Amino acid sequence: MRAATVSSSAARSAATRDSRVDVEIYRYAGTRDPWRLVVIDLSSGACTAWTKTFATDQEAYDAFIAMVKADGMASFADVAPLVRH
Repeated sequence: MRAATVSSSAARSAATRDSRVDVEIYRYAGTRDPWRLVVIDLSSGACTAWTKTFATDQEAYDAFIAMVKADGMASFADVAPLVRH
């Protein structure tokens, strides 16, 4: 049985002219567990998951923004399932 999760209010869709992704930020429901970050490219279905967890949902979102600034939104497209640190 899978544990229920709760999504952060920081989770959202993000888009550029050439790419659109869903930014999923979640943790297990009813816990104070750290937040987890997964980005899904909506055109290819590619998924990028961070192995690092985050103390706050804002820290998780900031990690997504840092990745976009460093590598661009296209870095999430057409990739095999990838784990980020």
